Amino acid sequence: MQIRIIAVGRLKKGPELDLIETFVKRTPWPVSVTEVEEKRPLKGAERMAKEAELLLAAIPDDAWLIALDERGKHMRSTAFAETLGRLQDDGRSCVAFVIGGAEGYGPGIKERANMLLSFGKMTWPHMIVRMMLTEQIYRASSILAGHPYHKD
Repeated sequence: MQIRIIAVGRLKKGPELDLIETFVKRTPWPVSVTEVEEKRPLKGAERMAKEAELLLAAIPDDAWLIALDERGKHMRSTAFAETLGRLQDDGRSCVAFVIGGAEGYGPGIKERANMLLSFGKMTWPHMIVRMMLTEQIYRASSILAGHPYHKD
């Protein structure tokens, strides 16, 4: 099963990127990160619509899509691992995660998503969310493998 992370914005060199690369290397599933960016100085709904267009174009047709959203489902790490394990057992070839821009998702993203997932009620910088997501993907693989990384 392939894992795709599709995010608005470009991540620069620094500690967040270092941690993302560390967790991606440790994860047994192939993980790729696709960054999309609208460079024109658009605002509000126009920017959200363009970002949604870029995100939707980057999502593989056969992907089971999880959109990270503050109003999404709250899950413990073990439940997240069970979800990924079930998708793998069901023969899903690709699970994609989308991380929207600062304004949120434009039209079509939430409708395309199979699941909305929240990392809590707090607001997180998008670059830190990428790091948290890669860590949780690695943690899920560890839980499924019975590795002692995760402590309950």
